[in-house]
Amino acid sequence: MPQVVLFEPQIPPNTGNVARTCAACGCALHLIEPLGFRIDDRHLRRAGLDYWPLVDLHPHRSWAGFQELRGTRPGRLLAFSSHGRLPYHQFRFEPDDWLLFGRETDGLPAQQLRGADAVLTIPMARRVIEGGQPGVRSLNLSVAVGIALFEVLRQLGLLDRFDPPPAEGSAESPSR
Repeated sequence: MPQVVLFEPQIPPNTGNVARTCAACGCALHLIEPLGFRIDDRHLRRAGLDYWPLVDLHPHRSWAGFQELRGTRPGRLLAFSSHGRLPYHQFRFEPDDWLLFGRETDGLPAQQLRGADAVLTIPMARRVIEGGQPGVRSLNLSVAVGIALFEVLRQLGLLDRFDPPPAEGSAESPSR
């Protein structure tokens, strides 16, 4: 199963949303410190709702500590960056891949990009706005993780293992 890695995330709701996505997909979440918040932050907990007990969470005190653990496990380190040249949907994922995402404000540092087995990007329109200012530079962290993770699961044929939602009006369907 692929694993999601957040390098020094800074915004609690983003990390909470990523944690919820990982819980829904059955994927481990690795958080590399320093974090821009405390793990018990109420905004982090709120974004993850009551799914935190379902999250396979692995905090790491440093990049070196994360790399030490990763060295004991199989899989490629795949960095996602707006500076990548290879679109994620043209890449062939493998079950043991580690999906690495950077800080919300400035992405992944050069050291992490150089150490990755591949640097992938999520294509988007980068229109220039009035006055020559750049348009959209990047996607929200939790959106980027969701896009990438579901493509990995789709390619690996793992989406079929998830239960379909209950039929509308069934006993299992949530009441409105």
